[in-house]
Amino acid sequence: MTINNSRPAAGSTPTDLKPEEIQGVIDRILAKEDAAVAKHSVPVGTTSGLRGQAQALSAQTAGHSDADGDQQDLQDRRALRRVAGLSTELEDVTEVEYRQLRLERVVLAGLWTEGTAADAENSLKELAALAETAGSEVLDGIVQRRMKPDPGTFLGSGKAQELKDIVMATGADTVIVDSELSPSQRRGLEDIVKVKVIDRTALILDIFAQHAKSREGKAQVELAQLEYLLPRLRGWGESMSRQAGGQVGSAGAGMGSRGPGETKIELDRRKIRTRMAKLRREIAGMKPARETKRANRQRNQVPSVAIAGYTNAGKSSLLNRLTDAGVLVENALFATLDPTIRRAETPDGIGYTLADTVGFVRSLPTQLVEAFRSTLEEVADADLILHVVDASHPDPEGQIAAVRSVLADVDARRIPEIIVLNKADAADPFVIERLRQREPRTVVVSARTGEGIDELLQAISEGIPRPGVELDLLVPYQRGDVVSRLHSQDAEILALEHEEDGTHLRVLVRDALAPELEQFVNHA
Repeated sequence: MTINNSRPAAGSTPTDLKPEEIQGVIDRILAKEDAAVAKHSVPVGTTSGLRGQAQALSAQTAGHSDADGDQQDLQDRRALRRVAGLSTELEDVTEVEYRQLRLERVVLAGLWTEGTAADAENSLKELAALAETAGSEVLDGIVQRRMKPDPGTFLGSGKAQELKDIVMATGADTVIVDSELSPSQRRGLEDIVKVKVIDRTALILDIFAQHAKSREGKAQVELAQLEYLLPRLRGWGESMSRQAGGQVGSAGAGMGSRGPGETKIELDRRKIRTRMAKLRREIAGMKPARETKRANRQRNQVPSVAIAGYTNAGKSSLLNRLTDAGVLVENALFATLDPTIRRAETPDGIGYTLADTVGFVRSLPTQLVEAFRSTLEEVADADLILHVVDASHPDPEGQIAAVRSVLADVDARRIPEIIVLNKADAADPFVIERLRQREPRTVVVSARTGEGIDELLQAISEGIPRPGVELDLLVPYQRGDVVSRLHSQDAEILALEHEEDGTHLRVLVRDALAPELEQFVNHA
């Protein structure tokens, strides 16, 4: 991917182009195969390398591990997919019965306002991965070096015109901007490029809407979408007309009702606010059930371990490897949204829970953080966080910073953290060593191959709260239920000996269990 701010002047003639560049334009206009387009030239000033699979996605596309199970959810998701290369344009009216859906064709646009050129390119690659996850085909992308966004069109007016030329040359029907646009910026850019313009926030919300499965997840996503939509409602024509008052037409309500009536856009805003209030009540109504389950675990002093990390870092694959949960695994961003909690135990038999949470991303929309705050409470209430990092990603340090920013928003930075460097089988050993030097507690694993899982289990065992009350017990043989209880995941047996009067045990138990065992304490 290259960034080039030098482009031919607006008044340049076609004779300034090389023969192969002219042929490339002809090929795009005739909508030939992508391979033919790539063989010739890419428009000057655009970013190459966005064709095919987005580089922000892992290269490990083939196969699942045995720990991933049957992946029936993944089969359901792929049961109906649109296919690239099938046009909806009719060349002959007789083709109307054979028309096929095609992927939405998009061009990306971003600003390089700070950081290095590599940071700007990585951000655009990630946007390409988001676009592909949403079900579109990425044709091209541009990055403009600019100190701050243009208040009217986001890009400068000249670059916006160049973007229009790229859209026309590639036949794109959507422009995706790598930032959150204000309503006026979106309108201004649409007026220039003449196709639909969406921003990064709308794209992420669309992916969440596609992938949400649970009732709570759907409600949270809808609430975030409405919060995003409310200040962006646009009205014209009939939308700006007011309801009639007095005795005007059939809408007359008699005397006392004259005055400026409510416009259609005001009515829409009121309906959205009403729906948002209802969704907030529904989400609040789901909270007690979640809190009850969490209170039961806290009352029984069951340690909680939360798996957090950047989207597509391999959190679900790691959960499957540790617990055989069989949750959905897909090489896509935000593949799983609904939290999954499974019970596990350390190698020496101490029980704990593992919670898989929603993935994070750079500039995660604030609407989503607020809407999913109830879900993210699992992270805030955990005893230990497994921060999963894709060690094969071009910018793992940027991923770590983005995740910690969200953890700070939900008051989870105080919780002990283990950096889990995943995808070690595909990562550069020098990158892994660099990260290990930066972070105090790291474990290198590969959820796909099982490498490093034993070391991770040992780190979890050392990191979770363990039974801390030591007791010397003599349990009569007729109280086998007590001995069985001490063999559970709430206690750790240090020594066991069968004597004449009963079973002599030296154990570590949790504070809540110690009073129940007071009668068996050996005072000899």
